[in-house]
Formats: sequence, C-alpha cells, structure tokens
Amino acid sequence: MKLDAIRSIWPWLFLLSMSIFFEVWARLAYDASFLFNLFNIQSILTFATAPLLLGIGVTFVIIAGGIDLSIGFTMGFAAVVFATITASLGGQDPLVALSIGIIATMLLVMIPGMINGWLIAGLHIPPFIGTLGMYGVARGMGFIVADGVTVPVNNPILFQLGTAKVFGLIPVPVLIAAIVVLIAHFVLSKTKFGQYTYAIGGNREAALRAGINVKRHTLLLYMIAAGFAGLAGLIYTGRFSAGAAQAGEPLLLDSIAAVFIGGASFFGGSGKIFGTVIGALVIAVIQFGLVFVDVEPFWQFLAVGIVIIVAVLVDQSRTRLSSGEK
Repeated sequence: MKLDAIRSIWPWLFLLSMSIFFEVWARLAYDASFLFNLFNIQSILTFATAPLLLGIGVTFVIIAGGIDLSIGFTMGFAAVVFATITASLGGQDPLVALSIGIIATMLLVMIPGMINGWLIAGLHIPPFIGTLGMYGVARGMGFIVADGVTVPVNNPILFQLGTAKVFGLIPVPVLIAAIVVLIAHFVLSKTKFGQYTYAIGGNREAALRAGINVKRHTLLLYMIAAGFAGLAGLIYTGRFSAGAAQAGEPLLLDSIAAVFIGGASFFGGSGKIFGTVIGALVIAVIQFGLVFVDVEPFWQFLAVGIVIIVAVLVDQSRTRLSSGEK
C-alpha cells in the first residue's frame, strides 16, 4: 500500500477502532449503546466543536511549517471580551448588542495574531518562542479583562445560538463548525492562498524564489489562527452564557493533537482540513467515551498524550519510508 494511502486511512481506522472499543465496553458494562444513541452523537459532535475550530486555524499555520501555542488563551481572551461587551450593552436590543459584541471581539482578537505574525515573519523569532510569549500575554489580558472571574452574559439570541438544535437534531455550534470547515477546505485546497501555504511549508526558500511574499503570508496565517480562536471563544460564550479567560486552556493540546492525528506533518508542507475534522472527532470520542463509561476525567489527558505520541511515530515512520523510497 502506498504511503499516501496509509496516511489518509489511518485516522479513519483510529476513529473506527476507538468507537468500536467504547461501544463494546458500554455493551458489556452497562448493556447500553455508545454509538447508536442520538444524545451521545450530539454530545460528541459538540465536544469536538471548540478544538476543531482551534485546530482549523492552526492547520494553516502547521502546514506552513509553523506552530501557534497561544490559541488557547486567545480563545479565552475572546470569550471574556465578548461577554463583557455584550453584557455591557444589555439595555440595547439583543441583536444589536450581539452584533456589536461579535464585531468588536473579532477585531480585537486579531491583535494577538498580528503580533505573532510580526514576531515570526518580521523579527524571525522561532514560532515556538514567539507564540509561547503570546500565550502568556493573552492569558494575562484575559484575566485582567475578566477581573479574574467568569463573566456572565444574558442575551436570549446568544443563548439560542449556543444551545439550540436545527430541526431538533443538529446543535447550532456544530452547524456553524460544519460551514466553517467547508469554507476553510475550499480556501486551503482550491485557492492560491492555500497553494502558497503548502509551498511555504514544503520549501520556504523555493517559495521566496517563486515570488511568494512569505512575510505577508505568514502574518495572515497567524491572524487566521487568531480569528478561529476568536470564533471558538464566541461559541463557548454562547454555550455557557458566560466568558472565561481559561476557556481554551485545556483545548490547546486537543486542537494541536487533532491536526497531527489528521495527517499533518510536523515538518510542514502537508495536512488537510478534513483530516483535522477526523482528528477532532477522535479526541472527542476518547473524551466523551471515558466519561460515558465512568472513568475519571484525569485519564483523558493520558489518553490524548498517547494519541499524540502515536501520531508522532506515524509521521516519523512515514518520513523515513519516504526517504528510503527515493
């Protein structure tokens, strides 16, 4: 079997094996179904929404050979800013307050992305170091805006967007994520912007010689990652009717894991949006599955860590085999 075929199939096989594992466990231990249950499916998809949105943004960055460690607290910053602005406009029409909150939040959340891009593309600071610094800055700003507490917001339209189900079946956050996935897939696979992203990750020097403005493109990529983190923060606030600075802290590991489980290379130049979708579903199945079979939540961190190690081994094996074939 060709290496490309193995790379495209293994995330699906992993998702299938995890699903079957929890289905068998649930049948044997509780005489209940894990997969054939509408509530479970809705919960898994909802679990996957936030890390998927973060993962989509970081997919662009990783394909270009970078990394963004700040997205978790950028999401938290967006959540508290959105909640604060929307709550402060509580006397206005709910739709007006919501619209102003969304626009202002998405504009402000671009600032961390711009700074990341400037540090990395303009000052040539390694992505790991630059975004780690922004991790701390976004974390501090989130807690400062929130004054160290969770910020409640009472907006009926926002509540519906965060909790309602289309036709009583599809949670609105899941529908929003699905639309975003299709748009991101189109941009990455069908536009020059996507081609340039792959080119930069595949060979930066060759991209420069081909006339690609690598600095500007890198800046845009980190702004895109921040934008998706902001969107995740908006949806979080809608789901819980509150913004929390630490909202995205536990999701950083999950989102990056989703990208690599989905087949992206640690060395850049490869990766797909739909691969990240599968990776996010794998993480969600593991997390919800462990809750469903009544395993302590601390095991989730262990399970996700093991999955990341497996993804690293698969990526390195693929790289070694590819080198041996040449």
